Amino acid sequence: MASQNCIFCNVVAGTVKSDLILHDSVAVAFLDHRPVFKGHTLVVPASHVPTLIDLADPGAFFEHVQTVTRAVETGLGCDGAFIAVNHRVSQSVPHLHVHVVPRHKSDGLRGFFWPRTRYVDAQEASTFARKITAAAG
Repeated sequence: MASQNCIFCNVVAGTVKSDLILHDSVAVAFLDHRPVFKGHTLVVPASHVPTLIDLADPGAFFEHVQTVTRAVETGLGCDGAFIAVNHRVSQSVPHLHVHVVPRHKSDGLRGFFWPRTRYVDAQEASTFARKITAAAG
């Protein structure tokens, strides 16, 4: 069930604009508006699920996380990805979300201090979203 006060539920419903990567009845993936690195994607359950332990079918959801991770690596030509889930503490939105952050061997990311960047404009964000979407098939 969707929560009208949840920003991610509103992204799923299409009432909040986002750069979508995938959207189906299990999961929705879209670019983080404040990425650690450009192409940083969030994967959320299509229905409102507050935390990881509330997720009824983790298998189906994490298949989507796997698909998005593969698409980020392939679509952006990065060396790998950092996958993260905050559980309650530091969970900025109380709707389960998995961060898929593109990584390069010498990108300077250390530990859990995530410097944030911004897209130059909506067109640049859309370009990153299209690359990842194309790789997701």
